[in-house]
Amino acid sequence: MKKAVQFGAGNIGRGFTGQLFTESGYEVVFVDVVTEVVALLNERREYTIRYAKKTPENIPIRNVRAVNGRDLEVVSDEIADADLLCTAVGVNVLPAVAPGIARGVQKRADKFGDKPLNIIICENLAHASEFLHEKVKEALPAEYHGYLDRNVGFVESVVARMVPIMTEEQKREDPLLVVVEPFKKLPIDRAAWIGEIPEIAGVQARDNFQGYVDRKLFGHNMGHAISAYLGYLRGYEYIYQSVGDPEIFKVTRGAMMETGQAMIRKWGFDPAEHEEFVDDLLERFGNEALGDQVARVGKDLLRKLGPEDRLIGGAKICVEQGVSPDNVCKGIAAALLYDEPADPTAPQVQAYIKEHGFAQTLSDMCGLNGASELAQAALARIPVVKKEFSRRG
Repeated sequence: MKKAVQFGAGNIGRGFTGQLFTESGYEVVFVDVVTEVVALLNERREYTIRYAKKTPENIPIRNVRAVNGRDLEVVSDEIADADLLCTAVGVNVLPAVAPGIARGVQKRADKFGDKPLNIIICENLAHASEFLHEKVKEALPAEYHGYLDRNVGFVESVVARMVPIMTEEQKREDPLLVVVEPFKKLPIDRAAWIGEIPEIAGVQARDNFQGYVDRKLFGHNMGHAISAYLGYLRGYEYIYQSVGDPEIFKVTRGAMMETGQAMIRKWGFDPAEHEEFVDDLLERFGNEALGDQVARVGKDLLRKLGPEDRLIGGAKICVEQGVSPDNVCKGIAAALLYDEPADPTAPQVQAYIKEHGFAQTLSDMCGLNGASELAQAALARIPVVKKEFSRRG
C-alpha cells in the first residue's frame, strides 16, 4: 500500500490532508510531538472529522498511525520508503522538521537510488518551498545535495479549507475530533513536482500557481478580513452574521470582485469561473454551522494591514492593473477603525493612530505614503465607513 508521511497531526494534517490521502488509498503516518495524539492514533488507527453544516456529518478517517516527531531515527525510517510527504506544522515549527526529512532523504538515497519524493507544503509562508529546501539542505551531508535537488520536490499548496475554533464540549467529546467545512480542494504547484503527479482526492495541479496564491490572499483572505472588520463595527460576533448583513455583503463582494478583476487581468483567470469562486466563498463565509467568530478572522490587525498582505496588497494589485479599489479601500478604512481590546495588535495600531493620525499610520505601518492617491482614497472612506457601519445596540 502507498504511504504518506504527514508532519503535523493538527487541524490541517488531521482535518484536511489526512482525509485527502486516505481517500486516495494511502496509509497515513502522522508525525507529531503531542504524546496523547500519537498514542490515540496508534491505539485506534482511525479518527473522525465532522463537517460543519446544518446537519453535521461525521467522516471516519481510517488506515492511519503515528510516530513521535522527536525520534528522528523512526521518522527517517518512515520517510525512507514513503511515497509522499506533507507538512502542516506552522511556520515556527517548520525548521524543526528539516533534520528528520534530511535523515530520511539520506536513507532513501542509500536504499532506493533515484526514486523521486515530493513534499506537499501546507504552510502560511511566502516562498515556503525555498525555505524548507534550504533548511533540509543545511541538515544534509554535502554529498547528498545533488540527490536532493534532483529527486526531492518541494511543492507549495494553497490551503483554503476553513477550520473553526472548536468548542470545549467538542474537545471533551473526543481528543481526535476535528470540525471542518466540507470544502475539499488543494491547488499545488505543478512545476515543482518531480515525476508523475498521482491522483490524489482534491489535489489540483496548477501551472500558474502564483495566481492561485494571490487569489487565496487577495480573494479569500481579504474578503474574510473585510467581513470581519465591518462586522465588528456593526457589533456582530460571527462571520455568518456579517455576510448576512446586506450592506456588509455588498462591500465584501464588491472588494472581492475588484481584486478579482485585477487578477483576471494579471493571471488570465476565466471571469465566469472567478465570479463563481467569489460567490462560493461568500456562501462558505455564511455557513452558520462553522460558528466562525469575527474576532478570530480579524485577529492580529497589524499583520493583516501589512504592506503586502490581504488589504493593502489587494488594493495595490487593483491599482497596478487599472482597477478602482473602492470597496477594498472601505475594507482598509474598517480595519483602521478596528479597536478590539483583546486583539494581539489592534491596541498598538490604535495607540499609533491616536498619536500620529491615520495618514502617518498608513505610511509607517502599512507602507503607503500618506499623500499617495491610494492612501488618500482609503482615508476618505474612514468617515463614510464610520457613519454607514456604526455599531448597533
